[in-house]
Amino acid sequence: MNETYTLYGAYASYYTAKVRSYLRKKAIPFVERLPSDPMFRSQVRPASGSHRIPQLQTPTGEVLQDSITIVDFLETRFPQLPAIPTTPNQRVFVHLMELLASEGLLSLAWRHRWLFEENEPFITLDFGRSFRPQGSDADLLKYGALISGRMIGDGLPPSTEEVRAALDDEYRALLMLLEAHFLRHPYFLGGQPTQADYSIMGALHAHLGRDPAGLRMMQNHAPRTVRWVEQMLLPEIQSPEFYSTDICLAPDDLIPETALNLLRHLADAYGENFLLGARGWNQAVAKLGVAAMAERLSENDQPVLDRFSVQVDDAVFEQPIQVYAEWLAQRSRRFFQDLPDDDQASVCGLLAHPILVNLLTTPVTYPLVRRSQRFQVEG
Repeated sequence: MNETYTLYGAYASYYTAKVRSYLRKKAIPFVERLPSDPMFRSQVRPASGSHRIPQLQTPTGEVLQDSITIVDFLETRFPQLPAIPTTPNQRVFVHLMELLASEGLLSLAWRHRWLFEENEPFITLDFGRSFRPQGSDADLLKYGALISGRMIGDGLPPSTEEVRAALDDEYRALLMLLEAHFLRHPYFLGGQPTQADYSIMGALHAHLGRDPAGLRMMQNHAPRTVRWVEQMLLPEIQSPEFYSTDICLAPDDLIPETALNLLRHLADAYGENFLLGARGWNQAVAKLGVAAMAERLSENDQPVLDRFSVQVDDAVFEQPIQVYAEWLAQRSRRFFQDLPDDDQASVCGLLAHPILVNLLTTPVTYPLVRRSQRFQVEG
């Protein structure tokens, strides 16, 4: 019986990087195919109703799209080396990293890719190669330019020297926190990878670890992080640097202080936007009604509510609401808010950061669920 999964993705893809690393570390049998594979267009896309990558086809032919959905599905079938801990502190940490290390760092990774001119030749050819793997350089340039044009979209600031310097400062601050952690620990929560580690691979491998400007910065300032990214691409769990570390989670629901420092930094940099998104989501559903919102959600696999006015005390913010990010944010909130009061108090005391606490305690008034590659609102 065939037990092999098929991953459809690309090395330049932010979200594919997370799933590829997970599959390798969990020793799940799989092969990888590019989105140019004829099967992707003829079978996979029609089955999922989505063109996005990654997509995973199971041995029985079922198709899953979205990195979180794929991991949740596989965790029930491959429980060894669990990606999601069961203890309160570590599980909350992992869910917050799913949000902040993936959706938060997406902004840094995206801007760093497109605002540095030295990235353009590699990115163009690499995108083209994903769709014409045996194509000529002219083919790669042609198709890569088409894909790049779709990827850039709106919202990029001008690529000035000042903007690029600020972006490098933002990136360097992240790298220094990672270096401090990887000096003492092989993974974020001890001797085995978790979803916290997989979640940051989109930023650290697919974008900043492959794009020339991002990779150069990492190589010049963060050699331990370079090695960690290399290790996350391998199936082996133990690295030569940490051969004596047991392959297990840190005992007693411990989170290393260096990992907490990273999480707090991500909250400072990106957390307020997700808090606005949570408020905006609750206000949008209250204004439109559950039925009207359900209709809007059904129109797209990753809908964005454009420029909704979000009321915060006496201030009003014009805020696009990323439904996907709110769904992710609700994962940590729903788990946290189901904990006993004593555990909630312990988690908040450990995090010791107002933005993180607010991300956990904001009410989940209108829960989001994802079924058949579409979001649905419950209320």
